[in-house]
Amino acid sequence: MNTLAKPAVSAYQLLIRSADRLQPLVLLLLRLWLLDVFFRSGLTKIDDWDITLALFTDEYHVPLLPPAVAAVMATCGELGLSALLALGLGGRFAAAGLFILNAVAVISYPGLNDVTRQFHYFWGAQLLALLSFGPGLLSLDALLKRWCAGRCPASLN
Repeated sequence: MNTLAKPAVSAYQLLIRSADRLQPLVLLLLRLWLLDVFFRSGLTKIDDWDITLALFTDEYHVPLLPPAVAAVMATCGELGLSALLALGLGGRFAAAGLFILNAVAVISYPGLNDVTRQFHYFWGAQLLALLSFGPGLLSLDALLKRWCAGRCPASLN
């Protein structure tokens, strides 16, 4: 390797090591961001249940589900799955559930404009990243995995 390439390669390796060390923090921040988005939406739904039911009856056309069932499922999903995602407990399961919930919202609400649709796409991409990478080292999943190492049957590790 020539003398000009060595500093560039060293700088690149330093960048990669730094990014690897930051990954757990970035994944935690991403989980907390999505908690804020989905949990607030769930709180809004339970704040006035009559309006929520009216929206699911008149505005949101969730396929295959009666409006009341869709309202309960969406609210429970937003509150429960976002809490699990933030804790990193069943992180991939929570990300998958919220991804599906987000996709159904895009499909079932024809009133989304281009800007709000872009938000949903952005959240979907973030959820896909968490589904792909998992919740990271700063999660209950990682803590349970470390605790289980050596204590649990190999099938749980």
